Amino acid sequence: MDNIQNYKDLTGKIALVTGGTKGIGKAIADQLEKAGAKVIVTARNRPDQINQGHHFIPADVTQPDEVNKLAQEINDKFGALNILINNVGGLTAPVGGFSTLTDQDWEHELQLNLLAAIRLDRLLLPLMLNRKNGVIIHISSVAGKQSLWHLNMAYAVSKAALNSYSKALSNELASKGIRVLTVSPGATRTPAMEKIVEDFAASVGLSVEEGMQQLLSQVGGIPMGRMSEPEEVATLVHFLVSPGAAYLTGANYLIDGGALPVA
Repeated sequence: MDNIQNYKDLTGKIALVTGGTKGIGKAIADQLEKAGAKVIVTARNRPDQINQGHHFIPADVTQPDEVNKLAQEINDKFGALNILINNVGGLTAPVGGFSTLTDQDWEHELQLNLLAAIRLDRLLLPLMLNRKNGVIIHISSVAGKQSLWHLNMAYAVSKAALNSYSKALSNELASKGIRVLTVSPGATRTPAMEKIVEDFAASVGLSVEEGMQQLLSQVGGIPMGRMSEPEEVATLVHFLVSPGAAYLTGANYLIDGGALPVA
């Protein structure tokens, strides 16, 4: 048992979790901190309540200038980074398919779900490459493999692009001591997911419960019969950044209760 626990030990590691103040990001930040890591979290606005064990840096990672300031503060205050969790993302485009999506909708989804991660990787990778050690996790979505055209077309395309980028980056960095992995949650019980369901239900004239059931039926349902909890996604991420996952890189880990109909 002691050896198993040691595999999960992150004592002395410095981790950044973007979007780390709520939902999946907060669950990841809390779990990494419990495992011994010094955790930095970032979000556009400081929340009313924040884990006192976390170092908070405000930043809108869709804005290049703010990403530059974030990277500079991490470099100045910590001088190192061992773990980067690119968790910022979200579905912001309107429902209704291609005819409802403007250039601005597409550009915003790409900025939020793809380019923010690319910018952070580019600026923070030198802190890992200098030590030939580090782990980058890109939080994607099962939507990157199975989109619902009327609900999340632009979001799904941006996440599919993130998946491809993550795999390419892992191939480039594997020989340099840096592991790069993707985690793709399915339906997860977060405030953001609740808002998506509410908006969809309102758009088609259904109750929230009916809207949820319709969405789940369109993806074939969830064999396990429920959404995941943020803490379950965090547990997977914790393992992937731990010494126990030292030989893992380049893979995309689905955590969807078996919902995706293909392997």
